[in-house]
Amino acid sequence: MDTKIVRLSEGNNDETALREAGEILKSGGLVAFPTETVYGLGGDALNPDSSKKIYAAKGRPSDNPLIVHLYRTEDLYRVAKEVPEEALKLAEAFWPGPLTMILPKSDLVPKETTGGLDTVAVRLPSHVGARKMIEYAGGFVAAPSANLSGKPSPTLAKYVIEDMQGRVDMILDDGEVGIGLESTIVDLTVDPPQVLRPGYITKEMLTEVLGRVENDATLFSVSGKTAPRAPGMKYRHYAPKGDLVIVRGESERVAAFVNEKLREARRAGEKTGVIAAQETSKLYDADVVKTIGKRRDEEVIAKRLYGILREFDDENVGKIFSESFGEESDEKGGLGQAIMNRLLKAAGHQVIEV
Repeated sequence: MDTKIVRLSEGNNDETALREAGEILKSGGLVAFPTETVYGLGGDALNPDSSKKIYAAKGRPSDNPLIVHLYRTEDLYRVAKEVPEEALKLAEAFWPGPLTMILPKSDLVPKETTGGLDTVAVRLPSHVGARKMIEYAGGFVAAPSANLSGKPSPTLAKYVIEDMQGRVDMILDDGEVGIGLESTIVDLTVDPPQVLRPGYITKEMLTEVLGRVENDATLFSVSGKTAPRAPGMKYRHYAPKGDLVIVRGESERVAAFVNEKLREARRAGEKTGVIAAQETSKLYDADVVKTIGKRRDEEVIAKRLYGILREFDDENVGKIFSESFGEESDEKGGLGQAIMNRLLKAAGHQVIEV
């Protein structure tokens, strides 16, 4: 398949390209496109064959649900069998934006899009170009992240091209995305509502609107054998090619432990890497040390995480150690929860306490 690559102009308002992308989607094709979170891999959400193409292009398990992207809030009533008051409150507070809601699906949405579930994941992105493309496509675009299944989600178009060229009809290049982590997912089919995937919209923010919100028990543990209720819950995700291990503890103890493991890895002939906060990055003696940002600047850490994991792939790093991040947010529902959720999945839940 020939993939057309189009660089969007300033302001995300390239009408010709967005209209062409919409026509491709309406005709059953696939388009990789920017959002405010990460790049998405879009297909017609109401066309079961398009959803099958998305799974095939990504190499994604077909029981892993896709998110239906809307361009206007009122279309919730078309894709959801029921729209509870909680959904309207959250839409008013956070849409357009990086929040996905789980609702009972209507008959309009095929089960190929929902991973076989009777629920649908729905969001309305804030990226102007994405919303315009969705409108041109007919209003309902199913889209997971635009990467091969298991790899770090792309925050730059070059990684979309690396994974998806020849697999999709068009790639819309809008440079670097704004947030860098996927949308928060909240399940509104249970009482109280549950966060199934943490993100930029934090548990604290959701609680302010709804009064009571809980975290799903599997956010920071290995999911079981049951079908995932939302994207990203069951399978290993966001992983670099190299082996990634998280080391948690007091800074000097972590550095001493990691440096010993780095020496062992180098003796074994492996290229080594470390992900560290700005405050501690000079403590490490790795082949490649990536500074992810100041420890308390969680927005910067979130935006940098996937890019760093991809850079390790580019540099053929085989053994990677990462500091732990977000401890200050663990009990408060802050952005640190989203960072650690993604980092744990990228490491296959390999965590060492020192």
